[in-house]
Amino acid sequence: MQIKGNTVLITGAGRGLGAAMARRFAELGADLALVDLDAAGLDAVAQSCRALGRRAETYRAQISATFDRVVADFGRLDCMIANAGILRDGLLVKVKDGAVVGKLPLAQWQAVIDVNLTGVFLCGREAAERMIKLGNPGCIINISSLSRAGNFGQSNYSAAKAGVSALTVVWSKELARYHIRVNAIAPGFIKTEMVASMKPEILEKMAAGIPVQRLGEPSEIAETAAFIVQTDYVNGRVLEIDGGQRL
Repeated sequence: MQIKGNTVLITGAGRGLGAAMARRFAELGADLALVDLDAAGLDAVAQSCRALGRRAETYRAQISATFDRVVADFGRLDCMIANAGILRDGLLVKVKDGAVVGKLPLAQWQAVIDVNLTGVFLCGREAAERMIKLGNPGCIINISSLSRAGNFGQSNYSAAKAGVSALTVVWSKELARYHIRVNAIAPGFIKTEMVASMKPEILEKMAAGIPVQRLGEPSEIAETAAFIVQTDYVNGRVLEIDGGQRL
């Protein structure tokens, strides 16, 4: 699928990976529908895309209404990237001197599942419906994580990202008949604004555990997303972009 002239919807576009993908797709000639709850961040990203000569509209409404507005505004939807996510890390149980002193709260579990898994499900469902109705080929990209394999202190996040990977495979089989491809990207440690603000010694320790000895750049995830969109034979795959961390 070509990128130039097509409409790409990105959730979580106000910063980090979403912002990097928005700018890269604008550079490649796409028009952007940008979704986030961070109004200031979203507006800044939209302005940077417009500065590249592309149309960029922002949305903060409920999911179904947002997809309706995007189709009404652009008249098409060619690609949807489900990138929005949150972290609420915590141990399953906290033990001190042999006694359980705390447990992962259900609310903390549910918040991550709601955004990182149910949110992806809803976005994928609504994107697929509109793409089928419009009758044009489509591409869905879900953002999973290296943590899908299981990560200490991340019961909720790991479960959600593993679920995202499974949804990707299921949808790729169900939607191929409608010329809709579905893939996922599973980033490792990427130097987003949040990560870059960590203490230098922590960043050095993180990088030391990666075979290529550095953190990934948001631009490298954006380039991977562009590759997926432009390569029509890539379908049902979870691309691990992690510097070889999970061998």
